[in-house]
Amino acid sequence: MTNYARLYRMGLTPWERYGRLTAEGTGARLDREEAERGRPPGRALDLGCGRGRDTAELARRGWDAVGIDAVPAAIDAARRDTGATYVVGSVTDLPGAGLGTFDLFLDVGCFQGFGPDDRRATGRGVTALANPGSTVLMLAFGPGRFRSVVGGVSRAEVEEAFDGWDVVAAEPAGTAGLGWPMSRTAPHWYRLRLRDREGRPASAH
Repeated sequence: MTNYARLYRMGLTPWERYGRLTAEGTGARLDREEAERGRPPGRALDLGCGRGRDTAELARRGWDAVGIDAVPAAIDAARRDTGATYVVGSVTDLPGAGLGTFDLFLDVGCFQGFGPDDRRATGRGVTALANPGSTVLMLAFGPGRFRSVVGGVSRAEVEEAFDGWDVVAAEPAGTAGLGWPMSRTAPHWYRLRLRDREGRPASAH
């Protein structure tokens, strides 16, 4: 998180280029989620929203969209879009942000940058804010040799952090257009669904 804030201050935001390259994959997964939920789709939280590209897209699609990011400069830029709500805060302390509850959590490249303690804190916070039947859509690099530079998580680490959720899909994501070393990180899209109160997988909407 510290390096992330420092890069913002320097005007360096390489993850935004990655976000643009993955926009098609993000859209396809939102299409699927929305087809299951109907209209209106519900409330969505964009974790580590940066300047709000994906948050604005969620709002455009009809979600009651909120973006959260720890870097005030990123949120200041995001607030130029009036279709969504933006909050300065840490995704590792979601209950303390006073955001309410959500039906969808979108994470494009945020969770992958955390160590074990922050991953668990994020998972607990998401669970605390999750409505019944909630979904997490997460795009993350795999844990390769460049993990210390660009981040990365394994499926097992995702599952460990999101206790009470089922990984219902884990699909390889494309790397076209990514420079080295990101092109060597084997990114995946994860789709998680919250279990019901008896611990059973929740049915899709």
